[in-house]
Amino acid sequence: AGNTTDDKRKQCKNKCRSAIFSGFRALGLYSNHLAHVLRFHKKHREFYVLTAVGQCFHTYNVKKLGIVAVSNALPEDISSLAADRMLVYAAYGKHISAFAKNKEVVHTYTGHQGDVHLLLPFGDHLISVDKDNVVIIWDVESEDTYLQISYDKASFEVSALMHPSTYLNKILFGSSQGSLQLWNIKSNKLLFTFPGWASAVTVLQQTPAVDVVGVGLASGQIIIHNIRCNETLMKFQQDWGPVTALSFRTDGHPIMASGSPIGHIGLWDLEEKKLVSQMRDAHTTAIAGLTFLQNEPLLITNGADNAIRVWIFDVAGGDGRLLRHRTGHSAPPTKIKHNDQSGLNILSAGQDGTLQSFSTVHERFNKSLGHGTLNKTRAKKKGVTHDTAKLPAITTFASETARQSDWDGIIACHRGFLVTTTWSYQKGSIGAHKLEPELWSYVVQAVDITSCGNFAVIALSSGHIDVYNMQSGFHRGHYGKDKAHAGPVRGVSVDALNQLTVSVGADRLLKIWRFKSKELLHTHSLPAAPASSLLHRDSGMLAIALDDFTIQILDMETRRAVRRFSGHRGQINDMTFSPDGRWLITASMDCAIRTWDLPSGSLVDCFLVDAAAVSLSMSPTGNFLASSHVDGLGIYLWSNNTLCSMVSLRPLSADYEPTVIMLPGTCPSKDTEEEEVLDADSSEMLEYISPAQLDEHLVTLSLLPDSRWKNLLHLDIIKKKNKPKAPPKLPKAAPFFIPTIPGLVPQFALPTTPSEDQSKVVNLGVLAQKSTFYLQLENALDNNSYEEPVKLLRELGPSAIETELRALSPDMGGEVRVMQSFLKMISSILQSKRDFDLAQAYLALFLKLHLRFIADQPELMEEAESVSAHLEETWMSMQTLLNQNICLLSYIKSALL
Repeated sequence: AGNTTDDKRKQCKNKCRSAIFSGFRALGLYSNHLAHVLRFHKKHREFYVLTAVGQCFHTYNVKKLGIVAVSNALPEDISSLAADRMLVYAAYGKHISAFAKNKEVVHTYTGHQGDVHLLLPFGDHLISVDKDNVVIIWDVESEDTYLQISYDKASFEVSALMHPSTYLNKILFGSSQGSLQLWNIKSNKLLFTFPGWASAVTVLQQTPAVDVVGVGLASGQIIIHNIRCNETLMKFQQDWGPVTALSFRTDGHPIMASGSPIGHIGLWDLEEKKLVSQMRDAHTTAIAGLTFLQNEPLLITNGADNAIRVWIFDVAGGDGRLLRHRTGHSAPPTKIKHNDQSGLNILSAGQDGTLQSFSTVHERFNKSLGHGTLNKTRAKKKGVTHDTAKLPAITTFASETARQSDWDGIIACHRGFLVTTTWSYQKGSIGAHKLEPELWSYVVQAVDITSCGNFAVIALSSGHIDVYNMQSGFHRGHYGKDKAHAGPVRGVSVDALNQLTVSVGADRLLKIWRFKSKELLHTHSLPAAPASSLLHRDSGMLAIALDDFTIQILDMETRRAVRRFSGHRGQINDMTFSPDGRWLITASMDCAIRTWDLPSGSLVDCFLVDAAAVSLSMSPTGNFLASSHVDGLGIYLWSNNTLCSMVSLRPLSADYEPTVIMLPGTCPSKDTEEEEVLDADSSEMLEYISPAQLDEHLVTLSLLPDSRWKNLLHLDIIKKKNKPKAPPKLPKAAPFFIPTIPGLVPQFALPTTPSEDQSKVVNLGVLAQKSTFYLQLENALDNNSYEEPVKLLRELGPSAIETELRALSPDMGGEVRVMQSFLKMISSILQSKRDFDLAQAYLALFLKLHLRFIADQPELMEEAESVSAHLEETWMSMQTLLNQNICLLSYIKSALL
């Protein structure tokens, strides 16, 4: 019973998944607060950098910073990352997993009672430290515990560890109390205790010199200490807070780099014992990891600002310049939108104040349009961090590619600001114009750009709607005598031909204006205050999200509300149409993403996500849905399953309970049993076979190719055209062929064994031998079943059919009663209302061949009249259905619904 319940639960789970969308991948995720790991591949002779991103880690090649692999997801977020020559180790919660080939989990180590936060690969062993101050040394292959060391948190809380170079079986531990301990882990002995420097140890790093270790302290001090002699060689003081990372150059320059919590990097000369350079604002957050490449002047850094940067030291003065980078949003995106009709680039505005473009093809096509600022020149000189005129985060924006090569094609409004900014996608920077209406203490709430790219429409919280020219930035008018709405304007859109402008306001009114003359054409009252609106320009459908969590669809042509959707249980954050305007996809604070079918007016798909989606954008090609989520730095792509396979979309029931789907890039590997259930479901869908006749009252056509019945009336013309110009020549040595029976289905003629006393005189009666079709028509007169002759005719080609119908005439050895049987066969086809096209073609050819003979025979005339009556009855019912459909379609097209 338990197994049955589990099976039902699994089947229910699979059925409740999204039918339309499945997770594809995540964009714009590169790094988090954990330090990166550097690996060298001996066979490829190439360095690779690994960064943790949530529940998985990414592998990039240092040469181009191109992504090489994405690991399988773990059940929890990664808390520590380490790697040796063969495996990558990731700690999550109380467990540790070892990955092979940067992707697959091959070992799992379980035994910690607290969360693991430090890892160190050590030969054939792995050392891990948890929050309870327990150190466990694991055997990598057997997954057994080799040694366990427990420390007293009050006296020695492990905060850092390292293996001193050339020190066999030795591990150096650093503590939050400031002291250091050197252990021999093979003999489990404490060899020496260093008293420390009265500050917590944050970093331990091996220097290029043997016996010498770099120690970073929470006080900002950097100690270069000889652990063999217990002697401090030099001290440095960093003024930016605790030391977060240390690294040493190994390409001949005695330089040490140190990271800080505010994103600065200090470069120290170990020979002259002084600070030689500062790399300020290398990251906007703390430096998580910092590593010099072996024997190369390259420095790799990463931070919690979702960035990986590679710096090269090839200029005088020892300062590093940025060589290459991968940068995403350092704060969650607020609005995303596909930029052009190709669907390859997604514009994203984040809470960090930047506007970025992410490519769905490759990271190298990503670009940042920068941070919004009121003074572009001053921002270039001072930098974004020290720019006093920088603008807050973008709340919404509109883009148009029609004239983007001539002038700015993006307009954006900023949180709490009256000024709207223009941006140039081609230049990749903020534009020349700052559009500022002459109203103070108000903010811009909605913007739109016309399809021609010449005008921008700006809606304010005061109720005003202004129009600006995108090329010059000049004001080109406003809507309404004083203002367009009595309250804040929540949405504004312009149609595809620049004829109409539609706006919705907090005064619960929807207004349609003439774009050029600015006159009011129509006012529509809404049942609740609108939150936002979205116009699908191709179909003229306007979607309005209301504050009561419902959605209204208004037809711009008829100016009537044609659909109303309800079902969301939270504020509707964003909406997007499918390219053909058939679907409306909505996201709300109830963590649901719903797909509504406009023609049927029903909900056809719904699924839940862990974090509510704040913005949606459907690709213009219809292949991907892009979403951004609360507290998420990435953009997630969902593939459209209807483009790849047959998906049956049925209206969801009122009690439908959607299940939570993991975000793309964080999906765990599927259970094999679930895959089998899914495969079974999909196979059932694919094996559906349409019945031969949907309904007895409908006329059904045959599925035969047109050439099998259309050419029956023109065979004489075809034969005349295909007549050979010269008689065929016999080949010198004709090969032996087994004789076959004429027809579409090849059948070998059975050899007839001649009898011994058979006469050699030719019997002329053989020439008039009855065919199979002729015999079946004769039998049908007795049993009144015409299925077999019809089936045989369907298999014959046009020439064979003509031969069979000619043979029915008495002149060719036939009989009148067999011709009568043929007409009865046509009547039976018309009565069954199947193979309607074949019945017409066969009857036409029969009349063409035997019309004069039929006129002379009363029996045939009587049967022909019966066939004519059946034919007229069938055609009248068919014509009635056609007229009804034409009438209904013309009514739908012209009537005001």
